[in-house]
Amino acid sequence: MDQSSKLIVITGGAGFIGSNLVRYYNKQGFTNIVIIDHFDMGNCWHNLLNLRYKQLVNKSRAFEFLQENQDEIGAIFHLGAISDTTCADSSLIMENNYQFSIDLAIFALNNSIPFLYASSAATYGDGSLGFEDTHEKLHALKPLNLYGFSKHAFDLWLLENGHIDKVTGVKYFNIFGPGEQHKGRMASMVYHMSLHIEKEGCVKLFASNHKDFVDGGQKRDFFYVKDAVKMTALLLEKGIKGIYNVGMGEANTWNMMAKYVFTAMDKPINIEYIPMPKDLEGKYQNFTRANMDKFYTCVNKLGVEFTLDYSFKTAISDYICNYLKAGERCTTAKF
Repeated sequence: MDQSSKLIVITGGAGFIGSNLVRYYNKQGFTNIVIIDHFDMGNCWHNLLNLRYKQLVNKSRAFEFLQENQDEIGAIFHLGAISDTTCADSSLIMENNYQFSIDLAIFALNNSIPFLYASSAATYGDGSLGFEDTHEKLHALKPLNLYGFSKHAFDLWLLENGHIDKVTGVKYFNIFGPGEQHKGRMASMVYHMSLHIEKEGCVKLFASNHKDFVDGGQKRDFFYVKDAVKMTALLLEKGIKGIYNVGMGEANTWNMMAKYVFTAMDKPINIEYIPMPKDLEGKYQNFTRANMDKFYTCVNKLGVEFTLDYSFKTAISDYICNYLKAGERCTTAKF
């Protein structure tokens, strides 16, 4: 995008992935950014320190702002949502994650504004149907929790209303990195592991509740936020439409994550296993791995050579050594 282009609107721009996307664009020289978020919730405002943007807009004024400035908006990244996978308030979740998304998509489509939104790997459920981001498999998916259902419902709304190929959806896998501290319990295990190692010298992982996985051997596609926003920006900038996985494309165990965190913190490995909490039973994904074939096939056809900047190990090292270990849990992230 041209640095003199129209406004870049980012919902959830004070949140984890959103603030890192703002920082990514700042690095590219963009400051024509409007951040829409709930600024009265938590300490996510810490993520805005040292960022450059044109305006902050509370979510309650989102459509008022959009309607007043519709001719000046060049793109909308819809990353805001209630992401707590244990939240049981269906009315709250569906209003924020489903209906607000529909209203925003209709606004963007009616005004011919490029629209990218965050779906989630939680839509894949237990993974028994695989992790392929094909539109043909959407109806068969069975999310395990209300959060995943709300994201899945919006994916289906786009499909059923003929809009799936007019917008860009990104199914984020397990994203971790700087700027997630305000998420509390829902922050990544890299973040929580570092806290426990500092205070107790050990890491506690869930014992396995599935015969195919040893304790701590459950696997996830863990993906560094710096690479995630780089991939997100590319999809919109190249005008790529449809739903795409955003992940590393490999599955790593919690035990491996713990090993890398201990190593980055220069501490001896000490892992304990605890029973899985009751509120997660039946809702826990024991295995995820993004199928990235669709993404790489698409960008390669466009002549783009996209490479990740971090491996799982170097991502954890960067996060621990340059942010958490440095005591920057509630301050700025550096690129």
